[in-house]
Amino acid sequence: MLARHSFASLRTGSLPQGGEGIIVAMLAAILVWPACSTKPAAETAPAVTVQVATAEQTSIQRKVTADAVLYPLRQAVIVPKISAPVSKFYVNRGTRVHSGELLAELENRDLQAAVTDNQGSYNQAQAQYETATKAAVPEEVHKAELDLKAAQEAFDAQQKMYTSRQMLFKQGAIARKDLDDTYVTYTQAQNQLTLAKQHLEGLQSYAKADSLKAAEGQLASAKGKYLGAQAQLGYSEIRSPIDGVVTDRPLNPGEMASNSSPLVTVMSLSQVVARAHISQAEASALRVGNAATIAAPGTDDVPGKVTIVSPALDPASTTVEVWVQVANPKDQLKPGSSVRITIVAETVKDAIVIPAAALLTAPDGGTTVMVAGADNKPEQRPVKTGIRDGNNLQITDGLKAGERVVTVGAFELASEDPDLLAKTKLEIQAPAKSEEGSDKGSDKD
Repeated sequence: MLARHSFASLRTGSLPQGGEGIIVAMLAAILVWPACSTKPAAETAPAVTVQVATAEQTSIQRKVTADAVLYPLRQAVIVPKISAPVSKFYVNRGTRVHSGELLAELENRDLQAAVTDNQGSYNQAQAQYETATKAAVPEEVHKAELDLKAAQEAFDAQQKMYTSRQMLFKQGAIARKDLDDTYVTYTQAQNQLTLAKQHLEGLQSYAKADSLKAAEGQLASAKGKYLGAQAQLGYSEIRSPIDGVVTDRPLNPGEMASNSSPLVTVMSLSQVVARAHISQAEASALRVGNAATIAAPGTDDVPGKVTIVSPALDPASTTVEVWVQVANPKDQLKPGSSVRITIVAETVKDAIVIPAAALLTAPDGGTTVMVAGADNKPEQRPVKTGIRDGNNLQITDGLKAGERVVTVGAFELASEDPDLLAKTKLEIQAPAKSEEGSDKGSDKD
């Protein structure tokens, strides 16, 4: 108001008493003020409080995790081969059994009778076989040998007589008719000898073999029926094929056991298998023999290894079935329960590893870290990443071991203007204390 009044008084030529000094002072102030307002103020570099971690050269593992269901490594769901009432059970659920141990018996009196009947037939066939091999065939051969001997003697006698008659006929002592009659008798004796020889040879080469084959066939048939009856009787005894624990026994004594329904289930729990379905991309890095662990509620992680990586995809889920086998000596892991498996697919030694919290990802997918220099000046540096293991991350390019990266405050720094970032000074704050009260990597400037 004073200024306006003064300028107005100056224009009208009327000045208040003492006004000249005031006007001069005001004009000097007006001339000095613009010059003062354009003078740059002394700027101080901004300080930002952050937390840092040191890039370490250490080993890191590529791990594949998935939910899985536990199964016993070996399981026997025993279904009877015959249908019959249960006579007796020797086990209950939870009973530990050994391979070959008797678990139950089915009603088998009819089967025992069939075994007795077939055993009699078998014994009879065996006796007939022994008779055929030791008595019947040798007797026929002996008779044929005697017949051959008699035919030979008769032939020799007729041959001598025919030779004698030929000499007498040449001397004119006998008639032609007597010589012809002797020749006929000689020819008949010769034919009898030939037949006797053929009969003996036939018995020795064919008859004996056919008789033995017939006897052997009867014996084999009787033996087969006897063994079949014994097998049927054996089916009435239900035995465990493996060592394990009885996990199911749906029937009670007296109820009908069917040859189409399980009677007893035995599981071997000393080894269990976790079956998981894993995506194709993750499963491509897995191999049989990879180290693995199984985590179940209420138990510590149990070490194991990969035993199966399915070569084919599950058509329903287009995933790969993977089996992890572990020892279960205390039966802590229960088949049927859900577990979490962790498989070590790859181990990289001497890798550059930083906390995953230090990584910055741009909208275009580029990855950087904020490096704290020796003078605590920040530098946003592009990096390439490799394996991630929980909170740890491998840097394959862009960072050296020993360099410090910002873990807390990196995002805020990356949001600053580049010119302002270049002037920023970092104040390194120690990380929060752990539960044990120790500081993790304190790096105070």
